[in-house]
Amino acid sequence: MTLTLPPVAAEWGSGQITERAHCVLAPNPGVMTLDGTNTWVLREPGSAECIVVDPGPLDEGHLRRVVRVVERDGGRVGLTLLTHDHADHAEAAARFAELSGARTRAIRAIGTGHDDLADGDMVSVGGLDLVVVTTPGHTSDSVSFLLPAECALLTGDTILGRGTTVVAWPDGELAAYLASLERLEALCAAGEVAQILPGHGPHLPDALAVLRYYVEHRAQRLDQVRAAVAAGARTPWEIVETVYADVPRAVWGAAEWSVRAQLAYLANPAGDQARP
Repeated sequence: MTLTLPPVAAEWGSGQITERAHCVLAPNPGVMTLDGTNTWVLREPGSAECIVVDPGPLDEGHLRRVVRVVERDGGRVGLTLLTHDHADHAEAAARFAELSGARTRAIRAIGTGHDDLADGDMVSVGGLDLVVVTTPGHTSDSVSFLLPAECALLTGDTILGRGTTVVAWPDGELAAYLASLERLEALCAAGEVAQILPGHGPHLPDALAVLRYYVEHRAQRLDQVRAAVAAGARTPWEIVETVYADVPRAVWGAAEWSVRAQLAYLANPAGDQARP
């Protein structure tokens, strides 16, 4: 049986999404960013200190809106986290520190090499706990953050609120991404994750259904790439024209990244392919 994505909200914007999570939507909509980047302000009820995840693009108005949400009821930023270092998530981190009054060392940028946070680390601010879940694949440095109090997972671009994500080859790697999906599906099946707070698009209240769809979708795409190659497609672009004919041409450039990642995976499923 072919799975489908659960229905999501037709419209998405800023607001209080769960008891502890407030979304501030950045004004950068696009084919890759969907409605825009979701900046998440996390706060334990009754606490003044907040964690901000992904301050987003360098847009002064957006950053000031985030600060206003944080400062309601005397709040302040205790920590800023990044899910990965793409500009639409991380570009504004330094400027946000200036605006919010947070010290630079309060910014724990994940960035290249995971220099400051490791898988399984617990981050605690103002009584709110987050657990670091490394989820490479979209990029090599992608991480998610588990909010155990709400069985919620902040996924950055690993899982999107609409559609599926791109494997940003050559930094992103399909073997790693498939392993990350398998791990997240297991967390859902174990009851540790019930809902997803993505980096773009609406809140996903049925995490397990979404993860199962993502896993099946990736398997189907691999089969389609195999078939396109067997039918004579010689270049990644020729494969895109065949396999991704069902998606808008505006995203074909990004689809080519995924095709290159799929071809590298098919050449070496262990994921140790050489990179240019």
